[in-house]
Amino acid sequence: MNDIEANLALLGITLPSGPAPVANYVPSVITGTLLVVSGQICFGADGRLAEAHKGKLGADVSDADGREAARLCAINILAQAKAALDGDLGRIRRCVRLGGFINAAPTYAGLAAIMNGASDLMVEVFGERGRHARSTVGVAELPADAAVEVEAMFEIG
Repeated sequence: MNDIEANLALLGITLPSGPAPVANYVPSVITGTLLVVSGQICFGADGRLAEAHKGKLGADVSDADGREAARLCAINILAQAKAALDGDLGRIRRCVRLGGFINAAPTYAGLAAIMNGASDLMVEVFGERGRHARSTVGVAELPADAAVEVEAMFEIG
């Protein structure tokens, strides 16, 4: 067991199978030493989108549920990374970047704190190698009315 898998176990996280794409794209691409993972929405371990994670931050979704939704997105990112790396998360050298999309009411200003749900998990799993560059934007809609979607880029060896 590598340190990443050990950290996941300590956090009580079992990675699900990565969700299948819902349109004309692939879940991830490896080019050179980069692994790019397509945007993942906040499906739970059961493969479903919980009612608490549907709708807009600042209207239908609480901040706590929004942070949890972002964390679930990060878990799904790690599941996709594991699949792309033939099960070997130990190949990940660092999390380079996360991009967050928050389904938000027009006046909602708490985007950064919501995205911390994903960012915090990357640091919990990878330690200092989990600190990353990041973009977070509010959007009008997301697939399946998800509250959050997150994409990622990793350096791999």
